[in-house]
Amino acid sequence: MAPLRFSANVSWLFPELPGLPERLHAAGRAGFEAAEVAWPYTESPQALASAAQTAGLRLVLINTPRGDHEKGEMGLGEGLEQAVLYAKALGCPRIHLMAGRVPQGADRAAVKGEMETVFVENLKHAAGVLAQENLVGLLEPINTRITDPQYFLDTPRQAAAILQKVGRPNLQLQMDIFHWQIMDGNLTGNIREFLPTVGHVQVAQVPDRGEPGSSGELDFTYLFQLLEDEGYQGFVGCEYRPRGDTVEGLSWLRSYWDRRGHPRTGQ
Repeated sequence: MAPLRFSANVSWLFPELPGLPERLHAAGRAGFEAAEVAWPYTESPQALASAAQTAGLRLVLINTPRGDHEKGEMGLGEGLEQAVLYAKALGCPRIHLMAGRVPQGADRAAVKGEMETVFVENLKHAAGVLAQENLVGLLEPINTRITDPQYFLDTPRQAAAILQKVGRPNLQLQMDIFHWQIMDGNLTGNIREFLPTVGHVQVAQVPDRGEPGSSGELDFTYLFQLLEDEGYQGFVGCEYRPRGDTVEGLSWLRSYWDRRGHPRTGQ
């Protein structure tokens, strides 16, 4: 069984450092081989690509731009072009396609059908654009109980059903264990059921989104073993809010690496 491969989400980790390039260097020093950036758009793609290269990291995931958060935007549209541009420059194979939000004041159940129809059409278009560049698009359910009450896509089953309707091999599921636990629980069942269509995993403790090693609802020793047993081949993104110093907080990962005999150059 191959050990899991971890990627540092530098939009979340190393908040003590000012910019993405500095955070990428820190991730390399901490022993990571891969990184992901939720929103890389504050930096030029060239600056990021150069920082990642110097740090010895491959970039494995970016998100589409959020749009105008004030107007409640959170999704595809023109942002796809910009995301593809960045992904190509960064040599990054995956883009998280944000699903957009239920309009403020609208009844979720009433608009769900219409929103899904539009989303499916958008995804078919996006899949075609991404296929031309040999890129994979990911759909991530985000919990509507804590993180974003207006987000359209909030459960694994809803996302899986939409992927089935779109029916494109280069669109996959993004499993953020934090969101899945809050919305659905039943992690063992959901991981076993949906893992075949999962292209990327993300982790954080529940309920406060701290390190996997911090106290909370989830037993990550069990969950990592489950992912290994189920043959997961992709990356596990560390998308959490460090409770203190990021490097000190990585003790959970260092002990995983030690258990799995992972050769590390980092601290």
